[in-house]
Amino acid sequence: MPARLLHLSDLHVGTVEEPEVERALGTLIERVDPELVVASGDLTHRGRPVQHDRAAAFLKRLGRPLLVVPGNHDIPWAFPARFTRPFREFERHWETSEPVHRADDLFVVGLNSVRPWRHQSGGVSDAQLERATKKLHQASAEKLRVVALHHQMVGAPWRTRKKPVARRTHVLATLVDSGAELIIGGHIHQATVSERHEFEVITGDARGVVVSIAPGLGQPRPERRGEARGCVVYRADDETLSVDTYIWREDDWGLTAVRTFPRGRRPLAVDVVV
Repeated sequence: MPARLLHLSDLHVGTVEEPEVERALGTLIERVDPELVVASGDLTHRGRPVQHDRAAAFLKRLGRPLLVVPGNHDIPWAFPARFTRPFREFERHWETSEPVHRADDLFVVGLNSVRPWRHQSGGVSDAQLERATKKLHQASAEKLRVVALHHQMVGAPWRTRKKPVARRTHVLATLVDSGAELIIGGHIHQATVSERHEFEVITGDARGVVVSIAPGLGQPRPERRGEARGCVVYRADDETLSVDTYIWREDDWGLTAVRTFPRGRRPLAVDVVV
């Protein structure tokens, strides 16, 4: 059976919450049967304790194993807590801001890209990359090796002023060299998926990696009502990785796009038309 992973991002609990979306998400999870749910940050809107409580309760009601990393909205807005104990409320529910999930066919490493002194842009330090590298090297090549962080690694398909993770070329190369096959994030509230060879000219026999950003699940501001809300499902077998984007369509989830990418160094096989 292929590895199956469901990816949520940007819940923004504390703003507009719709019970029918939560109920329908439970139904979708039953249908696609993921072995893990990843939430890539901005669980809350203002990082308040009650918002963290509600976000954690929502995610745990999904009834699946969880891997959760923080977003820039998950730390306090008030001083001095923003700098003295930025992740206390997040870690009260999730213990660590850089979790690891190990399974027979799946290995997921969480990275904390939030920087308290930067409201929007994020970063990953060399020390963090070194720790992630050691973790990824523990996983066998047969497993789908995934890295999850909040800040985006590829650009938005529509307008955004949000900057990607700092030093993203360096971060990407380090993670790929360490074995990562899929890097997922959020932050921009827009779905976008790309394979490394589509945006980066690489010489030699360089491995590919799929970079995916999930659409936001929540709607933090009234002017964002035009943004699609959704989630992403990843399915991997020995040869390919599929990325299925589901978008909320008033009363249910609609499968909107399916993309298939090769795993490893070889491109996808194609049928020859005679």
